[in-house]
Amino acid sequence: MKKYYVYILTNWNNKVMYIGVTNDLARRIYEHKNKMVEGFTSEYNVNKLVYFEETSDVKAAIQREKQLKGLKRDKKNKLVESINPGWKDLYGMIQ
Repeated sequence: MKKYYVYILTNWNNKVMYIGVTNDLARRIYEHKNKMVEGFTSEYNVNKLVYFEETSDVKAAIQREKQLKGLKRDKKNKLVESINPGWKDLYGMIQ
């Protein structure tokens, strides 16, 4: 069964957020951390994994990504804090 992930990255001071979707969370976060992904995340040093969800339905993952992107910042903060109150980097959990 395939797995898909919706994830939230932030920068060192938790001011900038990025929301993405992938089928290989460890690989994708590695790419962000090593600036292998050109664009927003590398430009703003957004490489700290603070939240992720898993599903087996790619359409549900894409829909959830869009839903999270549409939330106001305070709702995104509350979502992160619901599973990660210290805003710690969760990358070590997924390797």
